Amino acid sequence: MSNENNPVKPKKGPNVFVRILLMLLFGIIFGVTSGIAFSSVALVGEGLINPFLKTHLPIFAQANPGEEPEEELNNPGGNAELINTQLTEEEKKIEEVEDIVMEQEDYTVAEVAEMCMPSIVIIKVKVDYNYNGYTTEVDGAGSGIIVGKSDKELLIATNYHVVDGTKKTTIQFCDGTEAEAEVKGKKVNMDLAVVAVNLMDLSNSTLNSIQVATIGNSDDLKVGEGVVAIGNALGYGQSVTFGVVSALDRTITTQDGESNAFIQTDAAINPGNSGGALINLRGELIGINSDKLAGNAVEGMGYAIPINAADPIIRDLMNKKQLSELPEDQQSYFGISAVEINTTKYTPEGAVIPKGIYISDVMPGGTADAAGLQRGDIITEFEGDSIVTMAEFKKYLAAYAKGSKVKITYERYNGSTYEEFTVEVTLKGKDE
Repeated sequence: MSNENNPVKPKKGPNVFVRILLMLLFGIIFGVTSGIAFSSVALVGEGLINPFLKTHLPIFAQANPGEEPEEELNNPGGNAELINTQLTEEEKKIEEVEDIVMEQEDYTVAEVAEMCMPSIVIIKVKVDYNYNGYTTEVDGAGSGIIVGKSDKELLIATNYHVVDGTKKTTIQFCDGTEAEAEVKGKKVNMDLAVVAVNLMDLSNSTLNSIQVATIGNSDDLKVGEGVVAIGNALGYGQSVTFGVVSALDRTITTQDGESNAFIQTDAAINPGNSGGALINLRGELIGINSDKLAGNAVEGMGYAIPINAADPIIRDLMNKKQLSELPEDQQSYFGISAVEINTTKYTPEGAVIPKGIYISDVMPGGTADAAGLQRGDIITEFEGDSIVTMAEFKKYLAAYAKGSKVKITYERYNGSTYEEFTVEVTLKGKDE
């Protein structure tokens, strides 16, 4: 039978409404499935990554103790947790170790002595001693501190009275070797001096065994703070004593009539300790010991020059130029008649007369006359260096050329006390 007369009718598909429902159903199923998969990945990722972030990344936001977290800044949505601010046990241990290191500033006395002994020296001197008109040579001893080194010299600080009038000065270092030294400069009214050793006189072994002292800050000292004194006590060799700071800014008047502020300590400072070091428990130099101030008068009361007062003076003395004699026609001339005062003397009124060059007469037209100096004045310093003998004064005049401008310090008696003045003068020659 032919199909032409009976054609097959095509099947009808779902209507439009059904198609829309099917599309919505498929969309919901896809969304739910994707959401479940994404959440699973996020949970797995957080489990793997969060521990790493918490232990390896720094904490960027941490509330201060007693303050509420700033949720608007750190938690804008109100649901997310703040970045973890709790330290792990490992981090807590690291912080504890750091705190211990920060607090461990002080060393034991034995450690301080071991650290600082290479910078302390023994000073041996030979001086003339006059007894009943007879002069004999005697030995003396003191201590010193290595405070600097130049291309040519090793520089050592000490008390002036240790090297006062010395004919020969010898330095003994921590390795037992010795070398001769020259007094480079001095400040009598502060009882300070600097001596220099030629580096050419020292072996490499000695240079490797010694060291320059570490300078501290004496203004930071507190009463009761532990201190160590190192020096050549009684000339027997280096010794160490320990004590505390008993007082600060203790004003003491020396037998030379000079008044200055000192550190008082109960660390034993005996003869021979003069010029040695007073050191804090961090191994820093905070004072220069002097047995001359109290001596053995009172037990448990020693004194030291504060390093903050001594340091600028020491630096000036260290930088003094080496004196060398000029040809006679170039040398300067001061135009005075004078005598030296190098021992303690008093005025009729009882005032201590300063050590120096006492002017007995002033030549008209000379350097002193032009500078306004008068009979009775006492020259105490030449360019910041104390002058106590005529030989020292002449040595300076021979080393400074006429026409040089220098600073001269002198003291003038006002009827009850001496007043100090410093003037700049132009040195004249003999032919002027």
